[in-house]
Amino acid sequence: MTISPDDDFAAAEYALGTLDPTQRATLAARRQREAELDEAIHAWEALLAPLAEAAPENATVVALERGIRRWRAAALAASVIAALLAVGLVARETGRRSAPHEYVAILQKDAASPAFEVTVDLDRQELTVRPVAAQAPPGKSYELWLIDAKLGARSLGVIGDKPRGASLSAYDPSVISGATYAVTVEPPGGSPTGQPSGAPVFVGKLIPVSP
Repeated sequence: MTISPDDDFAAAEYALGTLDPTQRATLAARRQREAELDEAIHAWEALLAPLAEAAPENATVVALERGIRRWRAAALAASVIAALLAVGLVARETGRRSAPHEYVAILQKDAASPAFEVTVDLDRQELTVRPVAAQAPPGKSYELWLIDAKLGARSLGVIGDKPRGASLSAYDPSVISGATYAVTVEPPGGSPTGQPSGAPVFVGKLIPVSP
């Protein structure tokens, strides 16, 4: 059994220190009796530690606080857009055999316009990311990450201005379908450390769009 997305977000906020005293006390009590929640908090602490070292302390903390607090709203907005997108995919694929176990995620910032579309064929364990409205800052690259509470952040490659694929064969299907997909701004060619250089600028969760 895995923890719910809400508990995963709460674990991230606990690790970051952005919960109010009452919420933090409640979560601290729960982690004493819920092993999976405790593991998720430890995993987020390990994930966020390198981010804190990758940039000046104040700037990183502010960016992470802002990013974590907004992930809930971004995930909800992405769910609505993904549902609309699913309708479009069904219409577009009429007369063609749809891929089994297909998922989609819309990566965006808060409730702004979609930045990237991520589709996943879970049977083939293949991912495709398509730019929608995002343009990388001059002299920078966008990099896509799979973020899991236990595995941490795993790079899925630099995103250009055209659709590109990535293999997910190294990950369990439950990790693929339950992970958060995020995009960070990195130096040209991607992160030199193998870890995100800063807080995600676009995030989203996968939603199934086919049986």
